[in-house]
Parts: sequence; structure tokens; C-alpha cells
Amino acid sequence: MPRPVPLLFVSLITLAGVCRGATSDTPDFSREVRPILSNYCFKCHGPDDKARKAELRLDVRESALGAAESGAKAIVPGKVNQSELVARIFSKDPDEIMPPPATKKELTAVQRDVLKRWIASGAEYRAHWAFVAPKQAAPPEIRNPTSWRRTGQEEAGQRASQSPIRNPIDAFILARLESEGLKPSPEADRFTLVRRVSLDLIGLPPTPEEADAFVRDPAPEAYEKLVDRLLASPHYGERWARRWLDLARYADTNGYEKDRNRSIWPWRDWVINALNADLPFDQFTIEQLAGDLLPNATADQIVATGFHRNTMLNEEGGIDPLEYRFHALTDRVATTGVTWLGLTVGCAQCHTHKYDPIPHREYYQMMAFLDNADEPDFDLPPPDAAAQRQAREQQLAKLLAELPGRWPADGVGLEAKFEEWLVRERGRTVAWTTLRPVEAKSNLPLLAVEPDGSVFCSGDITKSDTYDLKFSAVPRGITAVRLEVLPDARLPKHGPGMAYYEGPKGDFFLGEFQLGADGQPVKFAGATESYAKNAMGKNPVSAALAIDGDPQTGWSTSGREGEASEAVFPLASPLEAARELSLRMVFGRHYACSLGRFRVSVTTGSRPAEAREMPDDIERLLLIPDAQVTAGDRGKLREHFLLTAPELAAHAKAILALRKPAIATTTLVLRERPADHPRPTFLHHRGEFLQPAERVEPAVFSFLPPLPATTGKPGRLAFARWLVSPENPLTARVTVNRQWAILFGRGLVRTTEDFGFQGEAPTHPELLDWLAVEFVKQGWSLKKLHRLIVTSATYRQTSRTAPELLAKDAENRLLARGPRGRLEAEMIRDATLRAAGLLSEKIGGPSVYPPQAEGVSEVAYGSPKWNASSGADRYRRGLYTFIKRTAPYAMLTTFDAPTGEACIARREASNSPLQALTLLNDVVFVEAAQALGKELASQPGSIEERVRTLFRRVLTRPPTDDEVAMLTHFLQTQKQRFEAKELDAKAIAGDGPGDANERAAWTALARALFNLDEAVTRS
Repeated sequence: MPRPVPLLFVSLITLAGVCRGATSDTPDFSREVRPILSNYCFKCHGPDDKARKAELRLDVRESALGAAESGAKAIVPGKVNQSELVARIFSKDPDEIMPPPATKKELTAVQRDVLKRWIASGAEYRAHWAFVAPKQAAPPEIRNPTSWRRTGQEEAGQRASQSPIRNPIDAFILARLESEGLKPSPEADRFTLVRRVSLDLIGLPPTPEEADAFVRDPAPEAYEKLVDRLLASPHYGERWARRWLDLARYADTNGYEKDRNRSIWPWRDWVINALNADLPFDQFTIEQLAGDLLPNATADQIVATGFHRNTMLNEEGGIDPLEYRFHALTDRVATTGVTWLGLTVGCAQCHTHKYDPIPHREYYQMMAFLDNADEPDFDLPPPDAAAQRQAREQQLAKLLAELPGRWPADGVGLEAKFEEWLVRERGRTVAWTTLRPVEAKSNLPLLAVEPDGSVFCSGDITKSDTYDLKFSAVPRGITAVRLEVLPDARLPKHGPGMAYYEGPKGDFFLGEFQLGADGQPVKFAGATESYAKNAMGKNPVSAALAIDGDPQTGWSTSGREGEASEAVFPLASPLEAARELSLRMVFGRHYACSLGRFRVSVTTGSRPAEAREMPDDIERLLLIPDAQVTAGDRGKLREHFLLTAPELAAHAKAILALRKPAIATTTLVLRERPADHPRPTFLHHRGEFLQPAERVEPAVFSFLPPLPATTGKPGRLAFARWLVSPENPLTARVTVNRQWAILFGRGLVRTTEDFGFQGEAPTHPELLDWLAVEFVKQGWSLKKLHRLIVTSATYRQTSRTAPELLAKDAENRLLARGPRGRLEAEMIRDATLRAAGLLSEKIGGPSVYPPQAEGVSEVAYGSPKWNASSGADRYRRGLYTFIKRTAPYAMLTTFDAPTGEACIARREASNSPLQALTLLNDVVFVEAAQALGKELASQPGSIEERVRTLFRRVLTRPPTDDEVAMLTHFLQTQKQRFEAKELDAKAIAGDGPGDANERAAWTALARALFNLDEAVTRS
């Protein structure tokens, strides 16, 4: 449900509207009237027809002007005394007054007067501002365009001077300030500016040397050069990726109870790289929602679709995977709504939205765009895959050539053993004929017959799947049936099973294997398998248990994921003649684990058939008479013998490992289902998984521009393109507002996640629209947008404020001063590590485990250990910290970082004593302070010089003389306490060279500086 708008805010908006409209009796509908109707009336008289009272709808003018059940009209334009709405809101009768007392929402006298004057003036309705396409109005005229006085750090020898408006942003801001009788603040000093813009653009503070270079640069365009350098930094992508990950609900584990690890960090790296390359935001969007559907999609574009694979995944054994897939879809719909449309779309899952014009049905029509995708793992080869392959082939040839020479000299001779093996294996080999299904059906998974006669299964699976196959052109005299379970790169962990939730990925469990001939059951004499292992417990598994009539017992090959195995089922008596064979296979136990790829074949030979490990090509060669075997074929047989001989097992293991393809990692992606097997989408009554109703087709919300005409059924790609089409009034607005909010601490629309009726109105609507249009005109470039904002005079103002301005605009809604706010959690950690000289600037790669207090992760399922990374990985940026949803990294959580369980469009910033304790005592901050303590204790120079060095590394700016004096006194006092044994120096300073008391004193001083408000604040 949407978060209710506070009554105080509604009152303030109304009062503000009254003040602005004091010269007119006509209230502004968008700013004054609709917020009242939305917050007080729409719940019972809004879009939701099932919750509507008295058949009165107040969000649509035609309905509001119609007659209610009583026959009276709620609104009669221009006639207050005939309007039932006025009578009800002014009534003293508890049975008549609106809103009813039970709602505990009472209109103020000002609000009642607004509604009364609105009706008196004609009850004009206007479309909601956010649903109307933005137009780029010319920047307003300014009475005093040079009023942005520039003070602070100036070029050497220059006095404070008047500075013109720097770009159109300033014109909009200054025009509003002038209308409010306010003046902007002067420009911040250069040390403040360089720290502010560095933190904002790359998430790291400048080094003292970088700050000095900017401060001393006399060029008029010095600041612009600084901004361009930061935008070109590879750390830019890291800084802005972190906030995109908030929206994507990124984490390194699946969530829910078991919360096992997942590999999706390649998608995170794709985001970093895309932002660094300034991939246009429209393409950035399309690739993440539908990169797999682009023509000739690249590996990177497929990886990009991981955006919507960040949903949580329940691995509990008793769950219905289809139910949790539904929950994942509702999460994707809500996340899409917040991220691109800025709407609380998720409120329409269970019923028509109470406030915004999103019908219940249209919610599921939007879901249908996302519903037709499967969710595979995607293999990613190492960057040097070609070189590795060549090296492997060379090594493989060398080891194969050496293999005969490693035959043990004290045993039976190699050639004699080979001949013995040939005789034995030829005696065991039977001829198999692949049966190609003429029909392959299941209760839910999609079964597709491959060119080699095997069956590939995709799509959704349940805890009890049944495959039904039919075969014609059946050979006479069948004596045995073989089932080969085959690996496939399209399956989880390469199969052969489809298990993805509980148990090993790629596992399967065959509970029943039933054969029929012309409608009659066929009996088996028994069964053998080449390999069997149970993933769940110690209960035995075997092919024989798949023909015992009990679906709870059966065959599995757990531990052999990515490899082939087989089971052979001899018939009790030969099947002499049959027009048609039918095969039913039943899968599953208490979790979903169906087969992903398999092949069925039969033999008509009289020789006993049994399952064994034998590649198809070797098996075919063994069936050829010895006189007809070519020298090349004999070489293949000999090589296979060498690789399977027990005498050479140790050497063969290395060779077999080299034959496996090199895979660097996997990531989670989307893959569209076959066009001829679309997944149907249904409206769900009350939003419940178990209450599907009528089927729906993909469609966008009716109150927004329609999809462009397409041939065929529109899908994810058409939907993604629609989101970033010029006709869509929301996406550009929502995106620029979110960037503004990150840079200023508050959006032009404060409710960055809600541009609907319950969201706040923009403080500067013309500026928001100007930015939205400019963003699109500039090619959807985020870097250009960020440059435009941070080079404005608005952004460059000092954040210091006078008491009278603070009293008039405490939240800085009017932007009469620069941005100020606490650093984000990751920035606090990164800035500290950079100040200490510990920060690793490596970009990308798997997530790491920085040190933290023991016991944090042990609260999660299975009490997993948090084994801290070593070396440079110990000090990677916070962006790369491993995120475990059920036990997130404590330091980041303390400073309000998200856990990856939900889409977060706006981070909240809290203040708590625990934060101060963390800055003093967390392992990372202690190690950073110790590193600085060791360095400064051994540095040459006076104490005052070293104090200044430490101060600047933490805070950027030079300290004042008074600050140096206070810090020096603190340092000396601490040193005296350590020398007097009041405090344990080694406990503070750790191990290291030199005097422990000296190191401990400097460590204590660094800890104190880390805990300063200025150290964790961007001002």
C-alpha cells in the first residue's frame, strides 16, 4: 500500500497554495484541491470500484458531477448550496459528516474552505501534473541576474566579485527565491567545493594533493576541469552503480530462510562499466529489461538482464516453486513501477489502486510483459578464454602422448591389457536405437525434441512433474530400454536435472519409469544404473527403485551435475510387436527436481544389457568387427582405454579435467520462452497466488500513452522501449529527480518513489520539466546531466545558513543554500580507508568479506562463518562488500544501507549512538586509525605539521590554528595517559615498529577525527 501523506504536509501545501493564490478566489486544483481529495476522499470515492461507497467517484469530474445514490449531486459547479459534498464536509451530524469520524481524518477549516471556493469557481479538474508530457519552458527572467554573489576562495589577488547565473538551472531557482523574497547563498569555498563534488561524483574524498591542485588553479574554468576529470574517473561508475543497486535490490544471496549464496556480481560489474561508458539511459534501460531480445544480443547484453534476477529466491523444501515465482513477479512489477515510472504500482496487486488510476486488471497486464521469461544461469568464460583453450589443448596433447609411457612396468603389459579390454567390452556392448518421440507432453514444463532425438525440458517445474512421451515406428523384439540423462549448458549447473531451488542445482529425482505398448503396461525384469547418489539424506537411490510403484523412491545422480549417466531397464520378456510405445516418467519428492535433458533408446539384441560409462562414439566403434576398424578408430579406442584404466587413474584425472571448458563464473539472466509456448498470465483475485482468474494479455496503463503499433504480441522489448519513449511523461522526470535527490539530499519531488496522487508536488515544476526534456535532448546522458547540475551556481552555494533562513525553510526546499547531509554508508567507510591509505582501488570482481565483529553472520541459517578477506580485498570499496540478506554487513546497515530485500528509491538517514560507537570501535575504523597512527608516529616534522597532515587527510580542508592547538593538546594528553599506563597502548595501536605510546596517541587522535560530524558529512 502507498505510504499515507502526513496530514501536516497536506495542511502546509494547502496553506502555501492559499498564500500564493491570495489574489484569487480560485484554488489551484493540482496543488491545493487534489491533495485534499486524494488523502481524504479517494479511498472510498476513488478508482477502486470494489471499495467505492455510494457509487460516488471523485477522481473523475464526470462522475463527481453526477447524482449519488440519494439523487443529490456531490458537486454542482458554481453552486455551493446545491453541492452535497459541501453540505457533508460542513455537517455537524456524525452520521452525515465526511470524512466519517471512524476514519479519524478530519478536514481543517482551511481545507473545507478550499473545497468550497473550488466548487464556487466552477470545480475545474486538471490532469495530474506527472501524467502530462513535460514541456521545456524558457528559463524565467530574473530581476537581478547577478545576485549570486561569489565569495569565499578567489583567485590570487582578486576581490569578491559578482558572478552571473551559470546555467538555466540557476534561473529557475533564483526566480523562485525572488518570488519568496529570499536571496541565494554565496558560493562555497574551494576546499568545500572540491570535497563536495568529489564525494558526489565518485564517492571518494579528494586527497590533500588533489584538493590543493584545484584550489591553486587560477583558471576561470578550474572547477569545470575538476568536474570533467571526476566524470572521466573509473570510480564514477562505482559511485553511481551503488544507488542503482538500491533500486535493483541487489544482494549476493537468495534471501528467505536458507539464504544461500548466488553469483550475480557480473551484473553489478556490467552496471559499473555501463555508467563509466555513459551508456545512454534509454539503452541502459532496454538492455536491463530485454537485452536478450535485441538482435544478435551480445554476452554483455544478456548479462544486463540480471536486473530483474535480483529478486529473492526461496529454497525451502516444502515450497511451491510456482508460488514463489509469482511472488518474484509481483516484486518485479513493483520495482519496475518505482524505478522507471515513480509509481506505487504494487498497490494494485490485490485491488484497483486506491489513489492512482491503475486498475487491478492493468496491473496484471503489465505483469504479462515480464512473465514470459525463463530464469537460467548464464556461463561466463574467463576474459582470456581463447588463450586458456589453446594452452589446455597443448597441455592435453602433451599429457596424452606421455600417458602410455606411464603404464606400470611391473604389471601386465599395456598392449595385452588393451586387447583384453577390447574383448571384454565388445562382449558387453549392445546396439541401441534411439527412439525419437512423436509426442512429448508434461503437466507444465516445455518438452522439445532435439535433432539427436533427445528431449530438452525448459520453463516451470513443480514438486511433482509428469512427462508423457509417445513413440511410433517401434522395432520388433525389444529386450531393454535405456534412459540417458544428459548435461546441457542451458540447464542449472549444466543439468542433467532442472532442480534450482532446494537441493543441488542441476539435480533430478526420477520416482517412476513406466512403459506401455499399445495401451498395455510393459513389465521390467530389473534395472541397472551407471551412477546413483541421493542428495537428501542416506536413503538409497537406484534405477530399480524407479520401477517399484512408489514415486517416493527412485533414481538420482546427485554430485554428477554437468555429466551424463544412464539407466537400463531390461524387459521381463521381449516385446515382439507394438505399433506405439508410451513412456511416463514421474519426478519430484518434496522439492522440484525434474529432468532437463534425456534420451530414450532400445535394443533388440539377446545379449544382456546393463548400464555403464561409455561415450556414444566409443560404443559405436566397439560394435564394428575388428577387421573393419581403421587405425584412427583403433587409436580412439586405445585412448579411451588409457583414460579409464585403473592403473592410470591418477594421470587420467588431470587429462579429463583439461577437457572441461573453462568457466570463470555464472550469473543470473532472463531468457524469453519459445514463441510457440508463451507462458499465460492471469489476473489473481485479491492478489493471491491460489486465486487465478481470467487470462490477460500484455498492455500498458491506459492513463499513459499507448504502446507503438507492433506486429504480433508485444513483449519485454516493446515494453522496455515504451518506458523510455519520448511520449512517456514519467521516466525522464523520475530519473532526473532521483539524480537531483542524490546530489541535493532531497528531490524536486521529495517522494522520489511516488509521482502519483499521494506523492508530493514538485517544489520547482518548471525546472523539473526543463531538466527532463533536456535529459532526453542530450541523448539520455547521465554524465551530462550530472555535469549540468554540479556546475550550477545552485549546487555551488555554501551550505551554511542564517537563523532566519533556517526558520523560514528548514528543509532547504527553495534551495537558498547548498546541499548538506550525512554521507552514505559506503562513502563513510571508503573515505576512511582512503584517508588511511588502505583503500584498494581495484574495480569489479567477486564480492569480498571485509572484517567485522564475530557473530554477525552466525545468526543466519546454518550459522555461516564470515571469513574476512585478506590482502587488498580486505579494503575494497563498500560497493563490493558481500551482501547476505538475512545477516547484512553490520557497519553498512548501521548507517542505513539497504539489505537487498526491496527496491529502495530513497535512502533514509538516521542518527543513533550506535553509529558513533561504530566509528570508534568497528574493526575497519580501528585498523584505519592504526594505519594512520603508525604512519604519523614515524613521520618527520613537528607535531603541529603532522596534526595538519592528519586533519587534511580526514577532512580535506586545512585546520585553523585553534583546531591545531586543540588537537595537539588532545594528542599529548593521550600520550601521557599511555605512558602512565592508564590505557593499554598496544590494545589501541596494535603491533608495529617504534614507540607504542606514540603510535597509540596518534591512533587515538585519528579515531577522534573519524568520529567528527564533519568527517561523515558532505557540506
